[in-house]
Amino acid sequence: MLKIVHMTVNGKEVELAVDPRESLLETLREKLNLTSVKKGCGVGECGACTVLIDGVATDICLYLTMWAEGKHILTTEGLKSPTGELTPIQQAFIDEAAVQCGFCTPGLIMTGVELVNSGKKYTREELRKLISGHLCRCTGYENILRAMEKVVGVDS
Repeated sequence: MLKIVHMTVNGKEVELAVDPRESLLETLREKLNLTSVKKGCGVGECGACTVLIDGVATDICLYLTMWAEGKHILTTEGLKSPTGELTPIQQAFIDEAAVQCGFCTPGLIMTGVELVNSGKKYTREELRKLISGHLCRCTGYENILRAMEKVVGVDS
């Protein structure tokens, strides 16, 4: 039996009929065509499906759409400005060559958005720990760390 869910996705009110067992990952990719949200491991370990839910970076492969009732969801598609400008974290990923195949990039960027929005400064070790939930097979993480440091700021 389908259930109706109301949520805000990338600033737009959305009402959808969903299977109560449907993950938010499936809903965003298959029903709302938000393909920046990647399906990686399916068990909450790789970070490819990370989006912000009410401002908190969340792996949504294990997050049921039903739980998103009344929540605000932000994906990388929602970061796009009206003029097409990139956010500072997106630009830092480009500047620091922190992107290769790009599969992990949207999830890492969303984690970066949460960190920037926190207003805190982090040590390199704290940043390393905060991105440890993301698997990247291409970059070796150094460029990703530099991009994060560039925007989030580093506390000595």
